[in-house]
Amino acid sequence: MLTMSILACVLGLNTSTAAQTPGTAEVAATGTADGKTVLKKEPALTGDRHPLYRLRKSDVIDIRFTFSPEYDQTVTVQPDGFIAIKAAATVFAEGLALPELSAVVRHAYDFMRDPEVSITLKDFEKPSFLASGQLGRPGKYELRSRTTVTEGIAIAGGFTELSKHSQVVLFRRVFDGIFEAHVLNVKAMLSFRNLDEDLELKPGDMLYVPQNRISKIKKYLPASSLSTFLSPTQF
Repeated sequence: MLTMSILACVLGLNTSTAAQTPGTAEVAATGTADGKTVLKKEPALTGDRHPLYRLRKSDVIDIRFTFSPEYDQTVTVQPDGFIAIKAAATVFAEGLALPELSAVVRHAYDFMRDPEVSITLKDFEKPSFLASGQLGRPGKYELRSRTTVTEGIAIAGGFTELSKHSQVVLFRRVFDGIFEAHVLNVKAMLSFRNLDEDLELKPGDMLYVPQNRISKIKKYLPASSLSTFLSPTQF
């Protein structure tokens, strides 16, 4: 009798436990539908955790054929997104990962028997930000590591005597043709030693430091009157 009870418990446990499918989280009974228990699965994480680099215009790639080195070549992704390869039609490469492009190139060389192709990225556009306005050295700078707005200003030569420290503008591309603007009071951040709002720069960001008010009217004022208008709180 005891053996039958144990067997019933085991069978009951097996029938109430749902098999967990790989890629899903724990299964939980969270409600009923038409009198039946509904088993809900937490959605698995979607998307690539470490996405592959996708080719852009002006990227330079090496194409190598293991058994046909005469077709080896170095090509550049053209402004229209295509690459011109030897003895074959042009191939659209922009937006493709290297494994995807390898498959496309193999198909383009269909006159070969199972060509073995390896493609490597030789040169690409480095992630960068643009600094403009009243800075010591306005220009385009590479993002070699994590860089914040204040660090970007320092890289670009720092503020000048004409800079408006309290209204630094960070422009960031959201979509093609659409930008968002963040106005940052760098003067307050540095004065109060609080960098909570010191945003991290992303590739393609633009920093703009406007001209302060006193420097705009300075050329219209006689030198003897400047002390009347000059006040550090205005910058």
